[in-house]
This record gives sequence, structure tokens and C-alpha cells, in this order.
Amino acid sequence: MGRPKLLLPWGKGTLLEAVLENLLGAQILEVVVVLGPRASEIMPLVSGEDRVKVVINPDFPSGMSSSIHRGLEAIGPHSLGIMIAMGDMPLIPPEVINRLIEAFRKGERGIVAPVFHGRRGHPVIFHRRYEGELRSLQGEEGGRRVIAAHPEDLLEIEVDCPGVIVDIDTLEDYSRFRP
Repeated sequence: MGRPKLLLPWGKGTLLEAVLENLLGAQILEVVVVLGPRASEIMPLVSGEDRVKVVINPDFPSGMSSSIHRGLEAIGPHSLGIMIAMGDMPLIPPEVINRLIEAFRKGERGIVAPVFHGRRGHPVIFHRRYEGELRSLQGEEGGRRVIAAHPEDLLEIEVDCPGVIVDIDTLEDYSRFRP
């Protein structure tokens, strides 16, 4: 995008603040924010909330997996689930996040993901038993590899929220979805 998209204006704040507001509005006990480039500019937006831990990923050029690794290092030892949410997906309201959390808490499956019109989206919740596999991800790999390895343990939750498949990757996306 030519500039830090997480700092783009969104509603009354920035794109990242909108994502964080949605996460903190849900039944999440702890949010780990992993920052890479321009962390010093972004840090003031995410600091100060008790449930938020901020970690810096100096290895961000090596790919998304390095951010997952840093986040895993920071999560509390009592967390049963690991939710991976993207900082550029501001259109997922707390109600949708809570629905995923409630499905995960029932314990039917170890991986819970939202689906909108047949397309799997974000955020995804992984049981802590998948932590080792998440730590083994390399480069740009995300949780898809873990999901593909355990299709029998995946619970897909149909949601009426296109935001689970909308990330803001281009200026066109930004213009189209910006409130």
C-alpha cells in the first residue's frame, strides 16, 4: 500500500484500533499484538489496555510465521485456545468472535473457523495442543497448514458476516470498505 496500513484512518481511530476494539469487545481474556515494521509509531495505539500485551517481531521480513511464533511466546500459560486474528480485518464484530469462542468452549473440535458463503475466514481458534505445529510454521505459512493436517478436528461455523473474509490489503480495499 506504500504506507503502514494499520495506521490508516478508520472510523474514529485507525485500522488497527478498530480491530483491537472488536477483539477487546469480545470474551477474550488476553490479546497479544505482534508488531513488525514501524512498531514505534503503532505502539502508542495499542498500549495502556490491561488485557493487551505488545511484542515486537524483529524477524518480520522472514514472514507471517515469525509473528505467530512471537505471539505464541507471549501468551499466558493458562490459555486453552489460541486465536489468530489479523490486524487488517476490522469488519469482524465482537458478536462473531464470541460465537467462535462459544463453539470452541464446547470442546467438540480443536480448531474453530468462521465460514461466510462457503469461504473460510478469520479469526481461527486453535486448541493449545496445536501450539507445537504452529511453532513449526515457516516463512509466509499461516494456520492453514495446521488446519489441512487435521480436517477431522475442524469445526466450521457459518456466519452472516462478510468481514471474516475481508482484509484490507490494497488502497482499493481500503476505499471500498472504509466506514
